[in-house]
Amino acid sequence: MTERYVVDLREVDGTQVASVGGKGAHLGELSRVAGVRVPGGFCVTTDAFRRIMALAPSIEERLDRLSRLDPEDREDREAVRELSAQIRRTIEGVLVPDDLAAEITRALAPLGERASYAVRSSATAEDLPTASFAGQQDSYLNVVGPAEVLRHVSRCWASLFTERAVTYRRRGGIDHRTVQMAVVVQQMVLPEASGVLFTADPVTGHRKVATVEAGPGLGEALVSGLLNPDVFTVRDDEVVARTVHAKEHALRAAPGGGTRKVAIDPRHAGQPALTDAQVLRLVRLGRRIEAHAGRPQDIEWCLVEDDFRIVQSRPITTLFPVPEADDGENHLYVSVGHQQMMTDPMKPLGLSMWQLTAMVAMHEAGGRLFVDVTRRLASPASRAGLLELIGRGDPLVRDALETVLDRGDFVPPLSDENPGAGAGGGPGGPPVGGVPTPIETDPAIVTGLIERSRASVAALERDIRAKSGPALFDFLLEAFEEHRRALGDPLNMQAVMAGMEATWWLNDRLGEWLGEKNAADTLTLSAPNNITSQMGLALLDVADAIRPHPQVVAFLQGIQGIQGVQDVGGKDFLDELAELPGGTQARDAIESYLDRYGMRCVGEIDITRPRWRERPGTLVPVILDNVRLFEPGAAAHRFERGRQTAREKERDVLSRLRTLPDGEHKAEETRRMIERLRTFIGYREYPKYGIVSRYFVYKQALLAEAGRLVRAGVLREREDVFYLTFQEFHEAVRAQRVDDGLIRRRKEEFRSYRALTPPRVLTSDGEALAGAYRREDVPSGALVGLPVSAGTVEGRARVILDMAQADLAEGDILVTAYTDPSWSPLFVAIAGLVTEVGGQMTHGAVIAREYGLPSVVGVAQATRLIRDGQRIRVHGTEGYVEILS
Repeated sequence: MTERYVVDLREVDGTQVASVGGKGAHLGELSRVAGVRVPGGFCVTTDAFRRIMALAPSIEERLDRLSRLDPEDREDREAVRELSAQIRRTIEGVLVPDDLAAEITRALAPLGERASYAVRSSATAEDLPTASFAGQQDSYLNVVGPAEVLRHVSRCWASLFTERAVTYRRRGGIDHRTVQMAVVVQQMVLPEASGVLFTADPVTGHRKVATVEAGPGLGEALVSGLLNPDVFTVRDDEVVARTVHAKEHALRAAPGGGTRKVAIDPRHAGQPALTDAQVLRLVRLGRRIEAHAGRPQDIEWCLVEDDFRIVQSRPITTLFPVPEADDGENHLYVSVGHQQMMTDPMKPLGLSMWQLTAMVAMHEAGGRLFVDVTRRLASPASRAGLLELIGRGDPLVRDALETVLDRGDFVPPLSDENPGAGAGGGPGGPPVGGVPTPIETDPAIVTGLIERSRASVAALERDIRAKSGPALFDFLLEAFEEHRRALGDPLNMQAVMAGMEATWWLNDRLGEWLGEKNAADTLTLSAPNNITSQMGLALLDVADAIRPHPQVVAFLQGIQGIQGVQDVGGKDFLDELAELPGGTQARDAIESYLDRYGMRCVGEIDITRPRWRERPGTLVPVILDNVRLFEPGAAAHRFERGRQTAREKERDVLSRLRTLPDGEHKAEETRRMIERLRTFIGYREYPKYGIVSRYFVYKQALLAEAGRLVRAGVLREREDVFYLTFQEFHEAVRAQRVDDGLIRRRKEEFRSYRALTPPRVLTSDGEALAGAYRREDVPSGALVGLPVSAGTVEGRARVILDMAQADLAEGDILVTAYTDPSWSPLFVAIAGLVTEVGGQMTHGAVIAREYGLPSVVGVAQATRLIRDGQRIRVHGTEGYVEILS
């Protein structure tokens, strides 16, 4: 195919990103939209860039070196800075071949020798739906004459390797060598005003609110911070808010090229850069561009003689997507991930499996799941119950919902029908039909439910062995029915709620009668039948089996020193261990632990996440911490100590109650409720364990099927099925065919979703709400959260985002984004807990109470505001954290 170095913008459309880059493709596409005026010009294509790169000496060797460096690693940072500078100098030093220079110069001729141009970078990984790369490469304004245009084209090519662009690509997982650079050369416009239009609110995400930022002269003044822009907020074709700043300077084109700062006449300094009529006209134009692009846009504009020129439009990549709904009604969605303590994005197979096994309908957006609570909020009778239930678990979600309802601009459709599902969030969540009928306090109920769950999992393991091909998927759909039936069993729901209601009753009554806050926290210590707390204590027993064998300890320390310890495989790791003195006992202890808990992992609601059985090396840091920090027999000692403390607390509470008016009656009520609490609160953790146990059986069967597709040449690698939904996987097995392009697109989407922060509450207009505590009873500067486990503790903060990187010392306080049950082995070694996500009855809170760890959850941006190693004080009774040093 003949290489083409220059293409007129009028020939370009949105399909030509590979040739003209993201900016060039968008501008070409924009020029085709009726009523949109784009300054004329052309693109110097990626063919020209590849030719220049081929002429650059030692470029491949330098790119190889650059790809091995991590710009976010402190030791690599200086090397990245120097190497990227070398690459830029090399590219700028390449003499543009005569034929290429002549072709660019010919394209300039129609406007004349002394015309001025904007010369702008346009990378193939720029202005994409999943990554904007805004500001990562260079652009130049008012470039005059062919020689200067050629020089600035070279500078744009070189800007592909600015340090900021290199870092941005590394964060996005993009190989430097896969990105090409085109350059857009446009006729320079000399605007009276310029700025940016966001067709959705870039802060709240509201899709029906547009924001216009405007200033006099060239838009670079806004980018550089030379002036504060006027800001206009538009909704329903009306300017609903405006902020006009005094403007002392503007940027204008300099006569000989480049730009200059000019003073603004003081008489005009306070005038808005745009009239309201112009703002509304601009927003209407922006809505037309948005409709053409199919998503909200970040649009750069210039005003020339009362006419708008569009010089750039790209997707707003920071907006959280909105669940699809085609009924035209308002909807309110509550995050499933915040209840399930897993706010990371899930891959398509994980999303679809959770949806198929959930007790309520769930909607996907941004790789996360949401429950639509609109119908529950529409009915006054069900609204109060929903808000009460949600507020008990996570007051931030309740506040966010009430914020929308109180504002009056969101009107849920009235309905007298069954209000439908609540915000339980899926398997293991609160009941969907209101509070279940109370049950008697009988430990046999819990043991019976546990045995029933074990029998169900054993039957699943037995029956699935003979299934393969399309028959496997038919079998799984039936298994999902059994899965939901077990979770929806009224007795199961009653048992879960019994412990939660007892907790609420005790905290409310003992607070009222004795002035005690969160008294139930101590009363739950070492409650029976808590599978998650047992999991943490059982790893102390594994440490007991390893501690007497120095060579085993040294071997594990070597494993821990391997970068990516979580990737250590099971077979080699455990087989090597067995060859050491004492290694057989150590291996057997680990294998026994994995037999009971190996189906667990961080983010376990996503079936695609690697389980401990698949990567047992993940547990090595925690095992070594337990070897170092604890004495033999610590598990039994800790459990018994907690049990005794709970008994002493019960005796103290009952004794004090008997001294009150009607004290005997209050004491007897409280005694019965404490018995109820200790009977059922541990079972709160078991349904999740049953779910995850079944998930591991599903996963093993599905991966075996994926392996058959790989051997048949249908799939490149087994894990590619993670980017298919369950239904698509089923069809791939039936048809023996997979769309490779779909898998590639899904991988790109998943990478982009990782950069998004999911909101607790999301409206169908795209507004993301986080909620607020609205408290005034905390010290100035303290970080406010939700108190979930009583007590106060001071210690060193360990900010840990990956359990496999844990390195704890006695008295440390764990600070992390969220904790699901897989984190509980760490809880035995810490003194306190702070998380960004959580509620009163989420798993981390339940286990923190059982272990007696002062804990505050739901602390916004805790992992950013608290630095690793700082000394902090956690007020688990009052619900705040103080940073002491």
